[in-house]
Amino acid sequence: MTKAEFVEMVQKNGEFESKAAAERAVKAFIESVTEALVKKDSVSLVGFGTFSTVEVAEKSGTVPGTNKTYKKAAHTAPKFKIGKTLKDAVAQA
Repeated sequence: MTKAEFVEMVQKNGEFESKAAAERAVKAFIESVTEALVKKDSVSLVGFGTFSTVEVAEKSGTVPGTNKTYKKAAHTAPKFKIGKTLKDAVAQA
């Protein structure tokens, strides 16, 4: 599903008057979740899931087929844990 198709779905389900209003709502949601994760806060939507961050340790590895090695620095990564209601709804489909 493309962003445009998703915005149309949000417009229909949210009963927005226009696609522009639905797109603003989608954009506001994305920006709000992003802002919270940058602050290392979590966003919990009951039944849907929880957006959070996790600290990933530094790791090293070998490039397959060569003797080259690399190191990936420690970093913070986004994480999503699916909620029971969403999990059950997808399992029923």
